[in-house]
Amino acid sequence: MKKVLIFIIGLLTVSCNSLLDTQPSDFLTQSYYFTTEEQLQFALNGVYDRLGASEVYGDRMTWTYNSSTDESFQKGRGTQGITVNNYDASHNDINNFWRVCYEGIGRANVLLANIDKPQMSDSSRNLIRGETLFLRAHYYFILALNFGGVPLMIEPTVSNENLQIPKASLQEVYTQIVADMTAAEALLQEQTVTSLGYAGRITKTAVQAMLARVNLHMAGYPLNDEARYQEALDWATKVVESGEHELNPDYAQVFINYAQDIYDVKESIYEIEFFGNGLDTYRETGRIGNNIGITCQDREIGQCYGSVNVSPKLFYLYDSVDTRRDWNCAPYVFSGTSNAVKVPNLDVWERNVGKWRREYETLTPKHPNNTPQNFAVIRYSDVLLMFAEAENHLNGPTNLAYDAVNRVRRRAYGKALDTPSEVADVPPGLSKEAFLAFIQDERARELCLEAIRRYDLIRWGIYLETMKDFADYIMAEAPENRQYYALAAQNLDERHLLFPIPQRELSVNPALTQNLGW
Repeated sequence: MKKVLIFIIGLLTVSCNSLLDTQPSDFLTQSYYFTTEEQLQFALNGVYDRLGASEVYGDRMTWTYNSSTDESFQKGRGTQGITVNNYDASHNDINNFWRVCYEGIGRANVLLANIDKPQMSDSSRNLIRGETLFLRAHYYFILALNFGGVPLMIEPTVSNENLQIPKASLQEVYTQIVADMTAAEALLQEQTVTSLGYAGRITKTAVQAMLARVNLHMAGYPLNDEARYQEALDWATKVVESGEHELNPDYAQVFINYAQDIYDVKESIYEIEFFGNGLDTYRETGRIGNNIGITCQDREIGQCYGSVNVSPKLFYLYDSVDTRRDWNCAPYVFSGTSNAVKVPNLDVWERNVGKWRREYETLTPKHPNNTPQNFAVIRYSDVLLMFAEAENHLNGPTNLAYDAVNRVRRRAYGKALDTPSEVADVPPGLSKEAFLAFIQDERARELCLEAIRRYDLIRWGIYLETMKDFADYIMAEAPENRQYYALAAQNLDERHLLFPIPQRELSVNPALTQNLGW
């Protein structure tokens, strides 16, 4: 699935004292590139590209960094690494995560610095500028969530000098994120997901949805900027009132679509695109459904290591008629290396993540590790839940807040979205505090394993206490041979609210300082 065809541009800036005053021909420079609209588009594709890297959404964001919460735990007995919160600033994944995000930022900065060079229409230029501004902001948002304050670079790096840049404050980073995204939203008024027909490019409502998310994070820990709740509500309202989006009536179909190369632009607002199987011409694959998914050794069905199990805590958040339970908490595994069959697996301590299922992939032959499944950064159900959370914080559990959550829940129970349901609807008469607690659980039920939960728990200010309680729960309830599932939670302490600044960066940039506790 790949509407955004990736073409990586090598943009090199060098000092050349040649005996012959000739134009170099073996590489591209900013001086000789960015002369046509097509070249700008190629460069924009290169900015998008880093989001699909294995260090970001291609693998690590969906597994290594975010799968050890109260929703899930690592199935293996490993005692080292990020998945069990036992690592330091020299860890290779930490270094590469930082590097790839700044590669995306660097590509965006080069493009923005050269965007006015070609002769082209203002409307086309504005679309490219808007997408690029958003993408730069998205990379900084990823960095802010994971590292806190980071060096703020909004101009291209043109030499090896003046690279000793200190961390900007978290507030300064978020201010830049909001500025870039707000500018992008104004430039992308005519670029809608309906007109495009796919969600792999940034559109007006994608920016609005992400601005709602950014502002909710600013409203929570550690900035605790109360004014941001109104901003979050305003941006979420724009998405709801746009008419561009609605819930797919079938929760499972949302994820089947990602496996079958089907675009559902009503539900899926912004997704990272992957294409190919690693065996053909296209190498823009990820590992969605391969590390996290239903255990399977049959390559015809789709090999999956089943490295992560959902937690009983997540399983018991659902009731038995919530269709999301047995989709997200897989009730079977595949047995056999060929002609594999489904074998029931009802042990709540051994249920794999079922959200992404390789059995539905249509691209063949299937690679043992690489998959073409897209990954949703933000879905419409998330917007509805953010709307309800912000509305509740500002005005209490109003009818508007109830209706937003009830729509999500009615879909989960197979009910008509506009018809009240005693089975599905949120209990009436909840207090403001109780309604927030319900939303916190509902976000887990709806958005589990979509690289959201850890960040939610942190912004709510309950990450450490939630994980301590989770460790206690495992030690009290798990069979003795499964108590090692508590390791990630037991290892957690305050310093894990952020990753350490990579040791490699500290060694080359003395202006940087390490995060607290590292």
